[in-house]
Amino acid sequence: MIWTRDLVASMVDHTLLKPEATEADVAALVAEAEALDVYAVCVSPSLVAAAAGARTAGTLVATVVGFPSGKHVSDVKAHEAALAVAAGAAEVDMVIDVGAAIAGNLDAVRSDIAAVRAAVPGSVLKVIVESAALLELAGEQTLVDVCLAAAEADVEFVKTSTGFHPAGGASVRAVDIMVATVGPTVEVKASGGIRTAEAAVAMLEAGATRLGLSGTRAVLDGLGSTSS
Repeated sequence: MIWTRDLVASMVDHTLLKPEATEADVAALVAEAEALDVYAVCVSPSLVAAAAGARTAGTLVATVVGFPSGKHVSDVKAHEAALAVAAGAAEVDMVIDVGAAIAGNLDAVRSDIAAVRAAVPGSVLKVIVESAALLELAGEQTLVDVCLAAAEADVEFVKTSTGFHPAGGASVRAVDIMVATVGPTVEVKASGGIRTAEAAVAMLEAGATRLGLSGTRAVLDGLGSTSS
């Protein structure tokens, strides 16, 4: 596979989730996303309407719910997701209750995901599992079990990371495990700490089909001669 700039751009969620982001920042994000011809922008729920209003091309709007801790009540996550879709989000990236997963309470993880799935039945749902935290604090089997729980809820993606957890972001090891567990029925989004073309290609080679990037231009600019 030759990972060209255009191909990789078509697999990117161009992301801005900083707490200090403004509507002007989101308008600039959307303009850059359209110039780079990426797949989607990903913004905080309160800025979905601003992103949707700034669109002039086919770039989709994605958002996050229960972000970044995942420690929100499931009904709150579900309502947040529904409001975001009503405001113009086509895709929703939800954070699981990582503590419940680490404690082995998979029923809580399943019900949490199911609540959001039921709230946005026509939208793409990505489940953020905080893979680095699960691997560090609970082990590989917990990551496998959480991915299987997400698959049972009929989601479209499992996603490695928020990018805000101190345990770290995406890793090739995590993507390998996630793809082996639920692929190709459920796709894998790699996100968190992917700052170079080499890192992006490594995630794609491992089987990720979507990338969450905040420094998208720098990654794409490094792809002129990056292939495998």
